Amino acid sequence: MEQYALDQLKTIATVSPTSKRLEITRRERLERWAESLERSPRPFLKTLHETEYQPISDRLALRDDGTPISVAFADPILRAAGMENDSYGEAKRFFELSDEQLHDLVCFCHFGERVSAATVARRLRKMAGSKPRGFFAQLRAIFG
Repeated sequence: MEQYALDQLKTIATVSPTSKRLEITRRERLERWAESLERSPRPFLKTLHETEYQPISDRLALRDDGTPISVAFADPILRAAGMENDSYGEAKRFFELSDEQLHDLVCFCHFGERVSAATVARRLRKMAGSKPRGFFAQLRAIFG
């Protein structure tokens, strides 16, 4: 029996997934991420440097091994639900987080070089109850 890498198969055949994407809500995705962090064998994880100062394209591509985002990507349920990689941009998209929210979870300026997995899990659980709000919704909350 011959074995091929997926990229090789794509050149000689049409490849389509055999299973449907797992449908879970935003809240369930955030809760699952928090659970993954609580199960992580690493009590402290790397942070990402200066996420707020990066040009958008660079910020979206930010990634590193051993970050809270890489813990989420290692979870098979989150991957089955559609998490495609462990970049900042993918975490923002997949978990439906604003830049401000993701910055509060993974940026160096809040925690230094390392952050406690338990700390990020607690913050995620708080976020699980609220969907990110846009600029006008925030203005209405302030002045409304």
